[in-house]
Amino acid sequence: MPNPLSCSGPHKWATKHLQVATEMVHAGVEPEPHTGAILTPIFQSSVFVQASIETYLEKGHSYSGSRNPTVAVLEAKIATLEKAAVAYCFGSGMAAIVTTMATFLRHGDHCILPDGCYSTTQELARDLFGQLGVTFSFVDFTNLAAIEAAIHPNTKLIFSEYPTNPTLALTDLATVSRLAHQVGAKHVCDSTLASPMVVCPLQFGADMVIQSTTKYYDGHNITIGGAVACASEKDGPQIFTYRNRHGSIMSPMVAFFTLQSIKTMHLRIREQSKNATQIATFLASHPKIEKVGYPGLLCFPQKALADRQHKNGLHGGMLYFVLKGGADASSKFIQSLRRPWSFGANLGGVESLISYPIVMSNGTMDATQLQSIGISEGFMRVSCGIEDGKDLIYALDATLSEL
Repeated sequence: MPNPLSCSGPHKWATKHLQVATEMVHAGVEPEPHTGAILTPIFQSSVFVQASIETYLEKGHSYSGSRNPTVAVLEAKIATLEKAAVAYCFGSGMAAIVTTMATFLRHGDHCILPDGCYSTTQELARDLFGQLGVTFSFVDFTNLAAIEAAIHPNTKLIFSEYPTNPTLALTDLATVSRLAHQVGAKHVCDSTLASPMVVCPLQFGADMVIQSTTKYYDGHNITIGGAVACASEKDGPQIFTYRNRHGSIMSPMVAFFTLQSIKTMHLRIREQSKNATQIATFLASHPKIEKVGYPGLLCFPQKALADRQHKNGLHGGMLYFVLKGGADASSKFIQSLRRPWSFGANLGGVESLISYPIVMSNGTMDATQLQSIGISEGFMRVSCGIEDGKDLIYALDATLSEL
């Protein structure tokens, strides 16, 4: 993997101890050596010609189904941002999750997942790996005693989600890492809803962090992608091997777009966090709102944990609220939704979105499952963009006045 701070050109770095804003722009990237292009080229080629048998793979690339130069630069950047030894990019966030589970779970193994994690992750566990002889325990990750009690002699993975989608439950990352390592298991954390601007799970002892790059890494609703970043370089070859077998490497075009969008992630997430704080505060006092969840609110049950683990005073751009009036109020709310808000299923982008988990992200769960993790008929997930916060609040107030 390329050195994130390569000094191969005529101009040298003054220091390798860069601030996050500089890393967002420059980590993993250097001017293209033949032309001096400041942007990494899109190596849209399936094959790379070799000089001889003896020098096969001397330049690192042979076939883009395994490795691609554009993707490799993005992987170097992600490894730097996630404080990882190595990183690997995938065609989607779910491809990254499938590959990680396939790499470290075998017939007879056991994995612990949050009961409120992304519903497609739950489907993957129950409907694919469950049928292959892997067992899963779904527990409340806000309860450390429950996690410890769920550990079996055959537990190989503890798979946290930070925060959970869409209920924003947080995990004590250092403690869960310790619990995993005490029994020889690995702690994998899907930190898509946070991003490395908010938290780096590897710094709390996690072995791997998963990102859907579709979300905050892209931030513009352009691409679909995923990544796995490993704290230890020894885990890298296993992830690479299974990605190769699954044929799930990210495309060079997606890697190119993501490389450009990452450059503003620190700016975007600061603005998104600011907007989320203002919007959550507004909603918390609104008479038509039953409940608001945002890690930056004083009333958030895990506020102390958020303050301890989150970086830069940021708590992210995600929040949720529960409307009074249930399903009827929810239907009226979406029908009356005022711009600049949009009704859509993605998150992390510059455009502000509201989604209805019961029919979107959690649409495959039955009523009992939804109730058990706190998703009611009035539950709305909010992804704050970078529009002016006053405009977003005005639009929400106008929408709520229609109910």
